[in-house]
Amino acid sequence: MYDAVIIGAGFGGLGQAAALKHHGIDNFVILERADDVGGVWRDNTYPGVACDTQSVIYCFSYDLHLEASSMYAPGHELHAYLKNFTRKFGILPHLRTHADVTQARWDSATRTWTVSLRNGESLQTRAVISACGQLGTPYTPNFPGLDTFEGEQFHASRWRHDIDLAGKRVASIGAAATAIQYVPEIAPEVAHLDVFQRSANYILPREEQLFDTQTREAMHTDPEVFRDVREFIYNDRETGFYRTLEGTAASEEGKRQALGFLEREITDPELLEKLTPDFPYGCKRTLRSDAFYPTLRRYNVDLVTEEIREVTPQGIITADGELHELDVIIFATGFQRQKFIDDIDIIGTDGVDLAQRWGISPEAYYGITVDGYPNLFLVYGPNTNLNHNSVVSMLEIQHDYIADFIKRISSGSMHAVEVDADALARVNEKIQKELEASSYSADCSSWFKNSEGRVTNNWSSTVEDYRVALKTPHFQDYTVV
Repeated sequence: MYDAVIIGAGFGGLGQAAALKHHGIDNFVILERADDVGGVWRDNTYPGVACDTQSVIYCFSYDLHLEASSMYAPGHELHAYLKNFTRKFGILPHLRTHADVTQARWDSATRTWTVSLRNGESLQTRAVISACGQLGTPYTPNFPGLDTFEGEQFHASRWRHDIDLAGKRVASIGAAATAIQYVPEIAPEVAHLDVFQRSANYILPREEQLFDTQTREAMHTDPEVFRDVREFIYNDRETGFYRTLEGTAASEEGKRQALGFLEREITDPELLEKLTPDFPYGCKRTLRSDAFYPTLRRYNVDLVTEEIREVTPQGIITADGELHELDVIIFATGFQRQKFIDDIDIIGTDGVDLAQRWGISPEAYYGITVDGYPNLFLVYGPNTNLNHNSVVSMLEIQHDYIADFIKRISSGSMHAVEVDADALARVNEKIQKELEASSYSADCSSWFKNSEGRVTNNWSSTVEDYRVALKTPHFQDYTVV
């Protein structure tokens, strides 16, 4: 019998494990379906993959990423950071790879969860902590005729390194956060690249800063140098929250900077029109790149904004009837972002599967607990994503909050804890009300919201407001056995 089972070994799951150990809890296991830790930084290996949040804040406050080579760390460095984190905090003995969870079922009589694996094994635990993340399951549009395409096709998050793109006619379906990183990398080697854009994005200059040997040595010798830079950038990014409030002076300033950058980089009137967003600043994720706009000016790159009508054996036909002949199609079409629990059946007290309970509108008490599912905790759950600061800061707050509950459960001071339905409704009504003033709720399609326009992924305020809200468990909002 475990005190806790953690599902997932990315930033969310590994950080939760470290928090449990910090609270003196060792009777837990991490179940990871892949063969290694790392989450998105293990899975995403496309050319140019890097974090679009500064590396000095995209790390745990108690484990600074002193090995970072630049302000925007490449993916392999973040994967290495998490592998080292696993060793440093004694998490390896708790880790099980190739452990694919299919179901977790609550037993009210024993007040325990039964966690079932695809190999037929089952585990008993007092608590389940889901750290599946929001960006783990790739989404590929089902275009008519896609299965007839005679060339190669793959999702960017599952990059096919065995396919040589040199001299090929390639399509990038998507022109957002992932595509703006790999498009500049592959454009020089392909024969021709069509970048299919559904809608334009606000892009700011990345202004990459490489950490030379002297800087890195200084950070290692005195980590406070790193911490000072971290604090400055963190505070600056916190003020960036006000850019996400529609109609504010801060929002207008963000828009002015992004459009100014666009107009300096793109002088062709037709291309400029295609790349100019027609929605409020912040409605979609604001992107950062120094290389994307220059790549679109290349002789062998076309930005296609016509809607895709169908896929044929030879390529893609757009709504204007043009056939784009292709050898390779790469999908940069994001993830099934409302799958906060992946494809796991989580069965609560009333026998209802959590995915069915949620439908297209996932919600949880501050993104962590759901009524009807005792001793179930979510890391990086509904309405805990950010568009202005590092999500790792949000994770740390959740980790400590959850670890407090697990410590009480493991010690026997409480057997089961379940958030009250009224408390969950009250908190989420407040969050949704605050989001009405946010550009996240504006008229655009984004992964922040569901098909009905409800913002299901993003937090409605600053990281510090979230920290205050979860400083201590509000037991009056829970039923405790």
